Amino acid sequence: MLVLVTGGAASGKSAHAERLLCDAAPAGERLYLATMQPFGEAAARRIARHRELRRGKGFVTAERCLGLAGFAPPRRSEGVLLECLPNLLANEMFSPEGAGSAAAQAVLDGVFALERRCGTLVAVTNEVFSDGVAYPEETMRYLRALAGINRVLAAHAGQVYESVCGILCRIKG
Repeated sequence: MLVLVTGGAASGKSAHAERLLCDAAPAGERLYLATMQPFGEAAARRIARHRELRRGKGFVTAERCLGLAGFAPPRRSEGVLLECLPNLLANEMFSPEGAGSAAAQAVLDGVFALERRCGTLVAVTNEVFSDGVAYPEETMRYLRALAGINRVLAAHAGQVYESVCGILCRIKG
């Protein structure tokens, strides 16, 4: 089953996603699949913070920045936490090795393939569409692609949640 968790920046969505996965899968059967490419100090700090938040929760961590459909988990995991779809999409769109114009479909194919390989997949995404800012066309293509991914996954998911100021709101399921 797919569980989609969305929310704005620093809304608590990652902590909620971890709790949802811990409720769904026993310790030792939890895989944290990280998608962030560690570019620079800010990314390194964010990665370290997330690792600290997961400490002692029974997660095995794997990293996959591109080509999620081809990812073979190191072992069968009852629960997988995919953190996060926006990073994965950016990697696929903008990395030379990425899927380029087929990035959104590559992300969707990867999510569906991963879902078939586990009992519960909790995928974290972002709500980045409400700021009212006019962005350059390249950024708008990214935002439209992420919105499309979010729509498809929300329709498919058994459960959808939004984290608002640290409060988890059930949208579906």
